[in-house]
Amino acid sequence: MSARVFETPAALLDAVGESFGPTTWVAIEQDRIDLFAQATDDHQWIHVDPERAKDGPFGGTIAHGYLTMSLVNRFLPELIEVRGVSMGVNIGTDNLRFLNPVRSGSRIRGKGELIKAEEAKGGVQAMIRVTVEIEGVEKPACVVDTISRFYPEN
Repeated sequence: MSARVFETPAALLDAVGESFGPTTWVAIEQDRIDLFAQATDDHQWIHVDPERAKDGPFGGTIAHGYLTMSLVNRFLPELIEVRGVSMGVNIGTDNLRFLNPVRSGSRIRGKGELIKAEEAKGGVQAMIRVTVEIEGVEKPACVVDTISRFYPEN
């Protein structure tokens, strides 16, 4: 599925309530988890020790919650494309919830919903709720409300 295209930032204002996606699947393999552990210095055994994790609460290693959340930034361009911008800025997030662990070897994808859009400081600020799904699992991995600001071309 291709991204929902908005020709200008202002077009977001009339699209509140629209849903987007899903994105393509992304594999969460152990080497990706290990690289995230190296980048963040979070080497907890439930993430990086497959032998010990076999006997742990998840039956194997799981991705860091923040790894899962960070991939939302990968999903956003597959969900929406805003044209006619001089710059887009990530402002932050609201209401981040980790609902289900992502086991090593799983695949995840994102779905989005534009839940708010308003004019802000010369641009349009959009809140997109991204739900990260795990292939074959009903309960999502996480849900986060992303906040982005899009500035129009001059």
